[in-house]
Amino acid sequence: MDYLLFTYPNCDRCDAFKAYLKGTLLKGTPLQGEELSLVEKAGKMRVREYLGQIKRDEKGAIILPVFVLREEGQMCEVFTDHGELDRWLRSRA
Repeated sequence: MDYLLFTYPNCDRCDAFKAYLKGTLLKGTPLQGEELSLVEKAGKMRVREYLGQIKRDEKGAIILPVFVLREEGQMCEVFTDHGELDRWLRSRA
């Protein structure tokens, strides 16, 4: 499995998710991934692949961060909160 993490600068939720990945999830796991900023063209282009699966708020804005978990290059889950990801991973253990 690998992941894509879409973030935005000065986003507290994004920073918390990155800290979770660095401090908890990635220790001792083979999970590899890539962080993409949504202020950069590459991030904007790449996130388009997942727009249909990304959660939005009541105004239609994307809820950040967006964590796309992939298996063999195919999306299997999308999370916007590290607690959701943690619960999902525990359910698969």
